[in-house]
Amino acid sequence: MSPLSTFPITKKWPAQNPDVLQLYSFPTPNGVKVSIALEEIGLPYEAHAVNIGQNESWTEEFLSLNPNGKIPAIIDPDGPGGQPIGLWESGAILHYLAEKTGKLIPADPSARWHTVQWVHFQMGGIGPMFGQVGFFHKFAGKDYEDKRPRDRYVNESKRLLGVLETRLKGRKWIMGDDFTIADVASIGWVRNLIGFYGARELVEYDTLTEVPRWLDAALARPAVQRGLESPKRPG
Repeated sequence: MSPLSTFPITKKWPAQNPDVLQLYSFPTPNGVKVSIALEEIGLPYEAHAVNIGQNESWTEEFLSLNPNGKIPAIIDPDGPGGQPIGLWESGAILHYLAEKTGKLIPADPSARWHTVQWVHFQMGGIGPMFGQVGFFHKFAGKDYEDKRPRDRYVNESKRLLGVLETRLKGRKWIMGDDFTIADVASIGWVRNLIGFYGARELVEYDTLTEVPRWLDAALARPAVQRGLESPKRPG
């Protein structure tokens, strides 16, 4: 019997190859963090599309793995001690994958913690603030006559972009010469802010120099391109 059979989520999303890591996700800014990391690391995985547009992340099966009802989540059949482990929260998964493989994270202890620090910067700042800009500028919130909530999140997003801009001066990537999970965490969010959310002018993106250079370089990476499309959206 496969060790994955103990996870109820596999009844709705059966594993075709239960020996490899199972990814339950959707190509959103949070979802693509894990698929990009997996592609960059080269770790074999099987991607399952959890259609959030049809509320599949709120099904009993998905909630059995992530009670918070959010993508992404993973099951690694070869977890600590060779035992399977299920994980959710994209930042935690990035940290787990980096520690498991020794890739996308520096070997130096101080640099490792600085890398984790920048992942948390995305988790606590860039993700929530950019997401609110999306809501108030593109989605239902755009119809609110009072623009003060939108402007609050726009101003905070501009500030956060400024923090990233300053960090990237004189550095190829957030941690210097090496591409790490610090970069992986923010790529999808910056891309979405100026693309899908249509907030490029609103956050004055084109006044920046380092962030656009960094984003263009990241999006040119073949593994990033593959990760942005994994799992495939349902036709």
